[in-house]
Amino acid sequence: MTTLIDCDKNTKVRVTKLNAKGDLKQRLISFGIMKKTVIKVLEHAPAKSTIEIKVGKMRIAMRAKEAALIEVEKLDE
Repeated sequence: MTTLIDCDKNTKVRVTKLNAKGDLKQRLISFGIMKKTVIKVLEHAPAKSTIEIKVGKMRIAMRAKEAALIEVEKLDE
């Protein structure tokens, strides 16, 4: 199992499962992060405490603990 926080910079991935619950899950879905969504990892904070991703045309910064709840599979470029 690979999670979003495990991915390197400039990696494209597809969401396979959201392990978030309640309000957090609804917030992720409102950003377009749901099963089969393609995400590009743009940047990690120095201590990997936050991650910047691109979903569609939108850039989103999220905490590492939130990114760890998103299971992904890497896509070939």
